[in-house]
Amino acid sequence: MATKQSWSATGRRKRSSAQVRLVSGTGKITVNGVDVNEYMPYATLVMDLKQPLVATNNENKFDITVTVKGGGFSGQTGAIRLGITRALLAFDANSAQKRDDSYRKILKTAGFVTRDPRVKERKKPGLKKARRAPQFSKR
Repeated sequence: MATKQSWSATGRRKRSSAQVRLVSGTGKITVNGVDVNEYMPYATLVMDLKQPLVATNNENKFDITVTVKGGGFSGQTGAIRLGITRALLAFDANSAQKRDDSYRKILKTAGFVTRDPRVKERKKPGLKKARRAPQFSKR
């Protein structure tokens, strides 16, 4: 029996890190051993992480297995989306990248290739949060 070829990638957002594995299949997405619709609390988050697949018309071509750690649901969704994007780029790596229908061009124009660098700013001494100072009282 021949082993199925798989493509894997890592995605990160905020405090979350996601290991994504693509295997040709029917479009089933599993996150930490649970179906994506059960794992994510909102349908909009599921829709958000499927965006790279929708943009490249691959909703039902791959089975996706994800291991995600850290952060909240929003950060985890962003990490999974970036991981799926990078795995799709690895899948399409052998095709000519100059074509208009190359995955890289489609995903780059949609803004999925760039990692979102925004993370929580650290708390500074003497302040209540990163920038919030204690209330000033004149008297």
